[in-house]
Amino acid sequence: METTTIIRTGEAISLAPLKQHSLNCKTIFLNLPPERLGELAATRSEGVFTASGAFMCDTGTFTGRSPKDRYIVSDAFTKDIVDWGGINQPFDPDSFARLHARMTEFLADRQVFARYAYAGANPLYRKSVMAITTKAWHSLFCYNLFVQPDAGELANFDPEWCIYCVPEFEADPSVDGTRQENFTIIDFTRKTILIGGTGYAGEIKKAVFSVLNMLLPVEHGVLPMHCAANRGADGDTALFFGLSGTGKTTLSADPNRRLIGDDEHGWAPEGIFNFEGGCYAKVVNLSREGEPQIFNAIKSGAILENTRFFPGSREVDFTNTTVTENTRAAYPLSHIPGAAGHLTEKEPANVFFLTADAFGVLPPLARLTPEQAVFFFLSGYTSKLAGTEVGIVEPAATFSSCFGAAFLPLSPEVYTRLLGQRLQAGGAKVWLINTGWTGGAYGTGKRIPLQYTRNMLQAVLDGKLEEVEYTKHAVFEIDVPTSCPGVPSAVLLPENSWTDPLLYRQQAMKLLLAFRQNAARFPMTTGVQPVPNANPVEV
Repeated sequence: METTTIIRTGEAISLAPLKQHSLNCKTIFLNLPPERLGELAATRSEGVFTASGAFMCDTGTFTGRSPKDRYIVSDAFTKDIVDWGGINQPFDPDSFARLHARMTEFLADRQVFARYAYAGANPLYRKSVMAITTKAWHSLFCYNLFVQPDAGELANFDPEWCIYCVPEFEADPSVDGTRQENFTIIDFTRKTILIGGTGYAGEIKKAVFSVLNMLLPVEHGVLPMHCAANRGADGDTALFFGLSGTGKTTLSADPNRRLIGDDEHGWAPEGIFNFEGGCYAKVVNLSREGEPQIFNAIKSGAILENTRFFPGSREVDFTNTTVTENTRAAYPLSHIPGAAGHLTEKEPANVFFLTADAFGVLPPLARLTPEQAVFFFLSGYTSKLAGTEVGIVEPAATFSSCFGAAFLPLSPEVYTRLLGQRLQAGGAKVWLINTGWTGGAYGTGKRIPLQYTRNMLQAVLDGKLEEVEYTKHAVFEIDVPTSCPGVPSAVLLPENSWTDPLLYRQQAMKLLLAFRQNAARFPMTTGVQPVPNANPVEV
């Protein structure tokens, strides 16, 4: 550290974490403000500013997550509780130590950016982190997506976790034990995350999400959730579960409700709290008219990934998918007018499961019993949409337990039992929302109009569907409203939107069989299973 130049804003920022992690770099930019980070990113040719003042950059070879290159170190703490398999791949502790040492050595004599922050808004459950990045815009991303400490907390900040994000550093698979040159590796004992060979910023946030998904249930009995959340004028909270591309960010960004967060939350006995300090939204085909809150949030301080300009201008063409369909924007919650901030909100009144059904079978809206809610949560059915992962070029049916299996180190049944407990305790109503296809499967039918989905959500939140008539779905036996303000009845009942009823029934039975085959993987029953009253949750 003697030869390291540290550039920071103000003097009351602890340097102890830098010394503890032996960061012998040429220069360390510590906790710089977003304006300065944007200037440095432009000076270092990491990207360019758009007409709105946002910083636009490319993520390189990887424009989405690479799930096959994510690992968890297998050691005394993790070996018996992690749900090992294709999602949670074990990594050797000694190999991690060697890779960590090589990455630290790689950073010597380089400029790096360090940021102190929190993962989690509730002080009872949050984790303190230090993010080390070689890109200024990655540090800006961390500023936007993590919860920022108060000025008074920085003088004695003691990060529990350290994240290294070094796109320039590539692993040697033959030596390091990785599948290929890029990697994300989580070590729960060393409390360190290594990310290398990829510039996709989503790997940072989802690695930290995985950490919270592991520790919060085990340590506190808190349910971590891949969901958005907002709050109405009367204080009623709503949750929106769903995989990337199903509409969490779009539907939770409601000008008539206060946004709590768009992607990651915890459900504790005290209520709902955000894990993040910002949003990471898909922006393909974004328009001011269709999604005004998100469009207007893309201004100075925001980041755009892999977008392109209209020719001869600095105006962003959100329809341009030359690089990827997974174009993204990262911005702080303060960019959303009236955002609820980081306070813990009360138990939700309504919970929505969002799915983009490529089969065109599920209704646009259905009411679920608690038992059905547990079943659909454990199933996590949707269609992966193009660009959200490497190799996904068109929608593909998938079952992602708890609407986020890719980020769950523990067995999905742990999270499902916690959901059952919270539903029993709070009495939230649960709804299934299909934002996918109607009138036929993908390629034949059409996407359900966004305005219809918004009208259905509004009707639920306003209590307008309390007294309407419901009918049982012929195959899935879920309750479907026969009428809803602003939505044609033919759209509400999917079999009526198909020209061939027999073909619809065949398609529906095909999807039901897929659900049953997936459910056979789990020994727990589909009923609500409360976890023991004692914390932590036994895994």
